[in-house]
Amino acid sequence: MVLRDDDILLSRLAPYLVSSEQWTLPGGGIDFGEDPRDAVVREVHEETGLDVEVGDRAWIDSARRYASVSATPDARQDMHSVRMVFEAWAPLDSPEPRVVEVDGSTVDARWVPVARVLDGSWPVVGWVRAAVEEHEATRVQRLAAKALVRRGSRILLARLSRYAVETGQWTLPGGGIDHGERPKAALVREMAEETGLVAEVGDLIGVHDLHLTGTAPNGRHEDFHAVNLIFAVTVPDDVEPRVVESGGTTDAVAWIEVSEIVSGVVEVTEVVRYALASAP
Repeated sequence: MVLRDDDILLSRLAPYLVSSEQWTLPGGGIDFGEDPRDAVVREVHEETGLDVEVGDRAWIDSARRYASVSATPDARQDMHSVRMVFEAWAPLDSPEPRVVEVDGSTVDARWVPVARVLDGSWPVVGWVRAAVEEHEATRVQRLAAKALVRRGSRILLARLSRYAVETGQWTLPGGGIDHGERPKAALVREMAEETGLVAEVGDLIGVHDLHLTGTAPNGRHEDFHAVNLIFAVTVPDDVEPRVVESGGTTDAVAWIEVSEIVSGVVEVTEVVRYALASAP
């Protein structure tokens, strides 16, 4: 099961398998001795062209049915299918899905609105809807250190790149705290990566949190809880900011007038408004 925001990745079954249009989750049989997760990666690539990562949790379904096992209409067998539906995710910059395997069991692949699967308006095989209904987004909690840096009537902000959930919005520079890392040390490191500036970290201004569900930068569908420690920070006056880290969640950094934030001219994240309201 590969989800991206409100869409799900589906494959259309070949006509020799079904009498009418039917869609299913990409996947397939496990080869002898093959790990189920490796089978998911292989089958999803064959049916959609996407390279995915696979989680540990699986929804299990068991069904007995008479089914075709080849292109010959009369070749039908009494089959017992055990399906393991894993959570999987593909990078956000993946190409559009397409069938790679020739003469396989699927003939098309595409992103389909989850709502259409749940309301029955998209023709899926019966068990797919049950799997989607059982799915729960992976819970992720992230502790981060953020900087409020002032220069006169302006504050230093970082623009979120296409690898971030709130793409295009401006936010406070900073980032995740590694396990065992001191928050102030993490902020110094993140400031160097995102702004190229040497940060002097001062007092804690406040603690902000945000809870949302969406697609993470790695493509995984997550139930995300961000906890942000906001510090007052000073930087040298004679150095201009620049993004140092390549391919990260920041693609620009600049001094922004507070009046443009208040008036809505510059679109900012919630943590920016919280920091401005909480700062002395």
